[in-house]
Amino acid sequence: MVDTARARKLADRIKVIVAEMLERRVKDPRLGFVTITDVRVTGDLQQATLFYTVLGDDTEHADTAAALESVKGVLRSEVGKQTGVRFTPSLTFVADAVPETAAHIEDLLAKVAAADAEVHRAAATATYAGEADPYRAPRGLDDAEDDEQDAG
Repeated sequence: MVDTARARKLADRIKVIVAEMLERRVKDPRLGFVTITDVRVTGDLQQATLFYTVLGDDTEHADTAAALESVKGVLRSEVGKQTGVRFTPSLTFVADAVPETAAHIEDLLAKVAAADAEVHRAAATATYAGEADPYRAPRGLDDAEDDEQDAG
């Protein structure tokens, strides 16, 4: 039986513990400016996936990934001490793709806005292909009388 509320609470607690440990107690020089963005724990509470972002270029991303892998055991033991669960979940660090995805979406939105502006510029100077009002107007009494006079 999966207790999703318990898994969510444990994930939130793991996020806080790991973030505090990375900020205060881990002194690895390879560790860049890391932010733990999300933690997901499996239903059986055996595995925790920690999503993180790093501020910097690709070398800082690689250095931070290596630093997190080397400090994983210390973080797991601290999680076990502070949570008090029977089985401490194994920690897996995954680089969060949200910043790259957001930048890609921003680029796409800029392209769409430019194309939309071009359409608006073209529409401002456009003219109708036929008449301005392509629909026939209903015939009124004046039109019917004019037709009778033209016929007779």
